[in-house]
Amino acid sequence: MILLAIDTAGTGCFAAVYDSSTDTVLASAGADIGRGHAEQLMAFIDQALAESDKVLADMDRIAVTIGPGSFTGIRVGVAAARGFALALNVPAVGVTTLAAIAEAAREKRPGHAMLATIDAKRDELYCQSFEADGTARSEALMLEIPEAQRLFAGFDGLICGTATRHLTDHPPETNAQTDLTDIRLVARLGAAADPSRGKPSPLYLRGPDVKSQAGFAVARA
Repeated sequence: MILLAIDTAGTGCFAAVYDSSTDTVLASAGADIGRGHAEQLMAFIDQALAESDKVLADMDRIAVTIGPGSFTGIRVGVAAARGFALALNVPAVGVTTLAAIAEAAREKRPGHAMLATIDAKRDELYCQSFEADGTARSEALMLEIPEAQRLFAGFDGLICGTATRHLTDHPPETNAQTDLTDIRLVARLGAAADPSRGKPSPLYLRGPDVKSQAGFAVARA
């Protein structure tokens, strides 16, 4: 499968062409731009396609980060992915930034459950736990720091991501120090995703409807 991966969920804006049969990124392009994803994304996609010697018509699937992250950036990436999928008549799938963080940690320390975390500011954290094989153990959720500390006290795996310091006194070596997502892992997770789950939609975790979900399944965490 040849896949186009897109990441605009954070300060970075990246695109990659990926061959799932060899787990190889054929080409990638992008930069940590901060803002201006809508203005720069298409140029990065064109660059990745040109360097991979592929065209859009060669794509079998589109993968895109859906958040949590930048409200505006997520909308840009998801809209582009859905537009390409519609035009090409191929599936589009969403990948959470937390899943990509967990996958990066799992590469370095396989065989462990992972708790991926991102600092959501305002004394809140984005959190999601995963089994050792990468399967989601809980839903992605935004939690106030004390609540996250209570729910994940004694977590039976490794904690990774930019908010690690809030959940452990001994940050593991898998701790991410940057909000940038590895586009290679977005592509890999996108290739493994189930397209029957429907079109990708932005994952927004801030708002009154979300806060009521604080009782999500963390008993197994």
